[in-house]
Amino acid sequence: MAESVQECDLTHSAVSVLDLVGNTPLLDLSAWAHRQGVSQQVRLLAKAEWFNPGGSVKARAAYEIIKDAEASGDLTPDKILIDSSSGNTAISYAQICAVKGYRVHLVMPANVSQERQVLVQAYGAVLIKSDPLEGSDGAIRKVWQQVGENPELYYYADQYSNPSNWQAHYRTTGPEIWNQSSGQVTHFVCGLGTTGTFVGTGRYLKEQHPGIELISVQPSDELSVIEGLKHLPSSIVPRIYDATVADRDMTVDPEQSLEMTLTLGHEQGLFVGLSAGGAMAAALAVARDLNEGTVVTVLPDDGSKYVSLGVFG
Repeated sequence: MAESVQECDLTHSAVSVLDLVGNTPLLDLSAWAHRQGVSQQVRLLAKAEWFNPGGSVKARAAYEIIKDAEASGDLTPDKILIDSSSGNTAISYAQICAVKGYRVHLVMPANVSQERQVLVQAYGAVLIKSDPLEGSDGAIRKVWQQVGENPELYYYADQYSNPSNWQAHYRTTGPEIWNQSSGQVTHFVCGLGTTGTFVGTGRYLKEQHPGIELISVQPSDELSVIEGLKHLPSSIVPRIYDATVADRDMTVDPEQSLEMTLTLGHEQGLFVGLSAGGAMAAALAVARDLNEGTVVTVLPDDGSKYVSLGVFG
């Protein structure tokens, strides 16, 4: 098991489930990392983002997007929130809109896991399925079509272009990592999907200490499918992505991601999703190359939404 959980108070009173967004634990996996050949002078820490409502890091961005749209007047009770998602953001949109009383239409590839489809509908959202062979880009194009046909009907949240996405992590994830690591983080390793987590957290951490190395992670090529990660050279690149944020780019393949996902479950009792496995595989590789330092990564969600895919045995 992880040896400690740092500076996270999950006992505070909450008026609604939305008050529980953020303030997730930072797990210390250093003792495990040392058994994997990492120097005793290196710490390896991981953000347990499944502690968010909806079970993933996407609660942060979805909540920020909706709050900012309310404040600007773009999202009103007569509008339907619409966006595309491979699953986790869709679940968070659906949950938050259920609490706030908004209608929501969500476009997901038809081959996303059954758990994700059921959860979206459990919160009362309308699920629109896109061509499974076109992946997340096909879902984006389907939303463009829907909005183009009825522009007055929808508020298009557009998580891939909406600055509220990365700003959510600049305002919450970055400060949490800095404070929970006591300002000792030297390397930040994070997977790229919408890219909001990496861009927002990375920008904040660089402002605290310019010497922190920011390392992005994506699949090794366009044929390497890892749930939650995007191969940017062969995809519609999110408008919020800023390539200058990364000091270094790393790639992982599906086999590495799955192997690490299973290892974290078998050796640390952490039941995580496949993008978490990819991020941890990269973070461990970074840690092995150091003589000293503190490596922090993000585990975006748990494995509960992937069970039907049969990857856990």
